[in-house]
Amino acid sequence: MSETETIWSEARDRDTIGGRIRRAREAANLSGAQLARRLGVKTATVTAWESGRSEPRANRLTMLAGFLAVSPTWLLYGLGDAPDDDPMSTELSLIASSLKSLRDAHERTGEALDRLEAQISQLARTARTQAEDSEDTA
Repeated sequence: MSETETIWSEARDRDTIGGRIRRAREAANLSGAQLARRLGVKTATVTAWESGRSEPRANRLTMLAGFLAVSPTWLLYGLGDAPDDDPMSTELSLIASSLKSLRDAHERTGEALDRLEAQISQLARTARTQAEDSEDTA
């Protein structure tokens, strides 16, 4: 940078801070809830930042930049390197995220089926025991 050039001479990303947070979160392949958990805030807080209803405080902004692998300057002012905006990369991230959600749902379904089978087995044993007890008393 020459003496007359400053960071303000650089071309800015004209999106809002909320738009930049959303883009960086999506590029990092994180849901709003996942990012909120990592930052220790509510999902509604991340949603408010992304929609422009509020902005993160300085300490959260620094954490946010770290988690999203962007600079705080880019988040605040749109100066510096933006996350990869390649549409193919974004589409692949969305597909990978959907696949992960389906796998998680599949795992939870399997666990629920296991619990139901255990309950059915327990009820069947109880019914057999009661039937045997009633035959013995008859």
